[in-house]
Amino acid sequence: MRSIFPNKRRVVLAGALALVCVCLNVVLAHAEPEKKTDQKPAPKKLTGAELYAINCNRCHPERYATEFTSAQWKTIVTHMRVRANLPAAQAKQILKFLQEDAGN
Repeated sequence: MRSIFPNKRRVVLAGALALVCVCLNVVLAHAEPEKKTDQKPAPKKLTGAELYAINCNRCHPERYATEFTSAQWKTIVTHMRVRANLPAAQAKQILKFLQEDAGN
């Protein structure tokens, strides 16, 4: 007697695949939806060296920290904070960076 299905193995595999798809759909339908937050990730905090490179190189070539003393850098950064409209926190980080290697 001849089977109505030309290839039984193919039918079994197709049935198994259909069952897996149904199960997957059921699981995904009942899965907890992803929680979406409207909050943006916190911006990366820049180091004093990065802030120095970004802000000071806008108008003039970069100067080496050893070119001035700590006291001179304090005067320069105070002056440039006003001219470049730098926030106090950024100016403080830049000054700290420059004073670490300042020529005393």
